[in-house]
Amino acid sequence: MTAVLPKVEQLSPRVIRILGGNPGPYTLQGTNTYVVGTGKSRILIDTGEPDIEEYLNSLTTTLSDHSVQIEAILCTHWHHDHVGGIAGICNKVQPDFLPKISKLPRNPESKEDVIGSDTMKFNYLNDGDLIKTEGATLRVVYTPGHTDDHMVLLLEEDNFVFTGDCVLGEGTCVFEDLYTYMKSLQKIVDLNPSVLYPGHGPVVDNAVPKLKYYIDHRNMREKQIIDTLQKNQSGFMTAMELVKNIYTDTPEHLHIGARNNVNHHLSKLEKEERVEKREDEEETKWRLK
Repeated sequence: MTAVLPKVEQLSPRVIRILGGNPGPYTLQGTNTYVVGTGKSRILIDTGEPDIEEYLNSLTTTLSDHSVQIEAILCTHWHHDHVGGIAGICNKVQPDFLPKISKLPRNPESKEDVIGSDTMKFNYLNDGDLIKTEGATLRVVYTPGHTDDHMVLLLEEDNFVFTGDCVLGEGTCVFEDLYTYMKSLQKIVDLNPSVLYPGHGPVVDNAVPKLKYYIDHRNMREKQIIDTLQKNQSGFMTAMELVKNIYTDTPEHLHIGARNNVNHHLSKLEKEERVEKREDEEETKWRLK
């Protein structure tokens, strides 16, 4: 069961969370978007999905109630539930003042269009950039793994981190590249944040223990894979064979998802030159080096 979150909540003197109105199995209660700052002009972190009227109404009401406007939009990564709401916000919530829209570039760089607009363009940030508004300074920290362009944002005044989809408020998250994702988790640990504001789910008050749990969980799976391969060193194993040996308490209909995770672990181990693979009858098989 996911926690029940209000549509709008003042989390601190500098931060208001507004739910994206798009709950689901992957978005949990919906995408968390955050209005940051204390002055008349503020920063919006992430924007939800395209044309969610509930979200646009909540954002409009929040800005009106606080007599503020959005001067900049920062998107933690390219997924549609984080960048999709940009055009709706600019056209319907704040049509008389276009905020600066920024994110990190894709890696490798490629052309990106703002969903729903032929004229709006992204401004591309760099790792370490500082974005300032009255009452808040946000530092860009490049954290690839969930996606190739993912960033988290350190709120320097409070040492809080907006984690995007690198860390969730509940459960664990998916990733494109485990090797870089693990390095990104450690990078956030090294910031020693006191609080995490995730892209989905409730605020995480026990920030470092949560990050270490993520790291420990992945390391536990990696150890299980290595131990299983070690027991079978005479031959190669497919990812699904590893799943059936490791995920013994997981219902079989979830094994395909588990296989994706195992494949990510195997790719990481290959980059570390700890396993080798061979293609066998259209199946990839693995063994320890």
